Amino acid sequence: MLNTRDFQQNSLLGMLPEEELNRLMPNLEKVPLCLGQSLCESGQQMSHVYFPTDSIVSLLCVMENGASTEIAVVGYEGVVGVSLFMGGETTPSRAIVQSAGHAYRLKGQLLKNEFYRAGSMQKSLLRYTQALITQMAQTAVCNRHHSVDQQLCRWLLLSLDRLPGDKLVMTQELIANMLGVRREGVTESAGKLQKAGLISYSRGHITVLDRPGLEARVCECYGVVKDEYERLLHRHSIL
Repeated sequence: MLNTRDFQQNSLLGMLPEEELNRLMPNLEKVPLCLGQSLCESGQQMSHVYFPTDSIVSLLCVMENGASTEIAVVGYEGVVGVSLFMGGETTPSRAIVQSAGHAYRLKGQLLKNEFYRAGSMQKSLLRYTQALITQMAQTAVCNRHHSVDQQLCRWLLLSLDRLPGDKLVMTQELIANMLGVRREGVTESAGKLQKAGLISYSRGHITVLDRPGLEARVCECYGVVKDEYERLLHRHSIL
């Protein structure tokens, strides 16, 4: 049987006072998230929200021709489904599992009920939403002004911040789709990082060998996003 300590795996749930968490606990269902699984499609109203624990979900903007670009990632620090409690109900973005793991699933109406109580959950969700907007805005700036090398470093570091280890499972083609660049550009950039001894890459498996080296190469966008999450969510376990 789950107890309140189990929910510490997600920072938003872990920040809740015991009274609020106890109201939600009977309805929080731990579910597996598989690589490539769609949690929400563009324009679709979500029936549930997801609080990731050891998984990462990518929020993607998809064009009419099928091309897509990642605008944000959500891990143990957040929740997938902000449109439900922000009043929009639907969103033009798509939510796809980038790294397999688990999440706590909750019916959207139950989250809205808790949000409208105007307690700690509302405050945490609003602060998280501001941090998420910052990540989206900085991603747009990064994609426009910085090199593929810098974008790849940013993407790797943001992913590592949300995973327990130093390994990622992701093909170069999928990374290219996430960044909205050509696969050849990712191949070249990944080759540079591997030659520099910063990562090891083989058959879709990426191992980060030198995190400080990545941080030395990344653009300021990574720091802006990380600092904002720490400022707004102010927990030692956040990123």
